[in-house]
Amino acid sequence: MPVYEYTALDRGGKNKRGIVDADSPVAARQKLRSSGIFPVDVKETSSRSGEKGTAQPSMGMVLRRVRLGEISAATRQLAILLGGGITLVSSLDAIVAQMANPVFKKALAQVKESVNEGNSLAFSLSKHPRIFSQIYVNMVRAGEESGSLDLVLDRLAELSERQQALRGRLRAAMAYPVFMFVVGSLVLFFLVTFVVPNITRIFDEMHQVLPLPTLMLMGVSHFLQSFWWLILIGLGCAMLILRRLIRTRRGRYVWDRWKLGVPVMGAINTKTAMARFARTLGSLLQNGVGLLPALGIVRNIVNNRLIAEAVDDAIEDVKSGNALSTSLSRNRWFPPIAVQMISAGETGGELENMLGRVADVYEGEVESQTLAITSMLEPVMILIMGLTVGFIVVSILLPIFDLNQMIR
Repeated sequence: MPVYEYTALDRGGKNKRGIVDADSPVAARQKLRSSGIFPVDVKETSSRSGEKGTAQPSMGMVLRRVRLGEISAATRQLAILLGGGITLVSSLDAIVAQMANPVFKKALAQVKESVNEGNSLAFSLSKHPRIFSQIYVNMVRAGEESGSLDLVLDRLAELSERQQALRGRLRAAMAYPVFMFVVGSLVLFFLVTFVVPNITRIFDEMHQVLPLPTLMLMGVSHFLQSFWWLILIGLGCAMLILRRLIRTRRGRYVWDRWKLGVPVMGAINTKTAMARFARTLGSLLQNGVGLLPALGIVRNIVNNRLIAEAVDDAIEDVKSGNALSTSLSRNRWFPPIAVQMISAGETGGELENMLGRVADVYEGEVESQTLAITSMLEPVMILIMGLTVGFIVVSILLPIFDLNQMIR
C-alpha cells in the first residue's frame, strides 16, 4: 500500500504534517477527512529511491531524530503483538497508527509497505540504516530464519533498554558537576570582567605601586574584557580542527589510543568498550547468529579502532580453528578476567551466557567508578572556585591595606 506525506489543517485551523497509507491519493484524502483533518497537499512517498512521486522530506522531519527510547518502545510493542498471534503487517499498521515522531512514523510505514509487498522484515529495516543499526537488522534476520521473531524482538528491546538505563545513570551522575562547572565559570567571568575593573579603576587613578597579584588580576581582567571573543573563536577553531583530525585514519587511531591510555578515564573507556563488546556479541549468539558473522558486526560497533583491530585478528584466528579467548588473550586491551570468563564459557559450551555476565560485571564497574569520580569532582570544583575567588579578594584587598598604611 502506498504511503503519502501530507500537509493539512485541523479543526482549529492549525497546520499539521504527517504521513498516511492508502490505496490512492483520493483514498488518502478521504482517510484524513474522516479523522477530522482537512488535507491541503498530499504527495506519495516511498522507501524505494528514484521512484517517481517520491516526496522530499520537509526540513522539520530532517532535523528531528529518532531516539533510542522510541525504537525500543516500538520493538517491545511489535514483540507483544506478534506474540499475541497478530500478523506482522497488522502489527506494523497498529504501531504506525500510534507513532508520534513523523520521521519514525514515515520509516515504519515504508517498512510496512515493503513487508506487504513480500519482502522480509530484516530486508525492509535495512533500507533505513540511520534508524535501525546493523545489529538490529541482523538479529531480526536471525529471528525470521529461526521462526522466533517475537522472542528476538523482545531481547532486542531488553538490550536497548539496558543501554538506555546505563546511559541515563551516567548522564545523571555527570549532570551536577557539569552544571556546577558552567555556573561557576559564568560567575567567575562576571566577577573578572565586570566587578573587578570597577574596583581596580580606583587604583589606576591613585598611581600607586600595586602588588604582583593585583597586577596579574588586572591583566587577566583587561584581556578578558578586550579579547573574550578571540577566546571563543580559538576554542571553536580548536574543536573544528580536532574533529577534522579525528576523521582521518591516523588521527582516529591516535585519538582511540589516547582514550584507552589516559589515566583514570582510560580504564573506564576500556571497560565500557568491553561491556559493549560482550553484551552485543552475547545477544547476537543467543539469537542464532554465527560466531564469525557476529564478530564482524561487533567489530563495527565497538567505536574504537584498536579494539576493532583486535576483533579482526580474532576473526582470522577463529577461521583458522583457534578459540576466541586464545586470540583475545594476546591483545593488551582485553582484561585477563574477561578473557578467562570467555574461555570458561567456550569450554563449558555457555559462551552466550558468560558474555552476558562479562557485560554485567563491566557495566557495574563503569557505573560505580563514574559515580566515584563525580563524587570527587564536586569538592575539587568547589575548592578550585574557592581558591579563585580567594585570589580575587586578596588581590583587591592588598592595595587597600597598603593605602591604609600610607595614610597612617
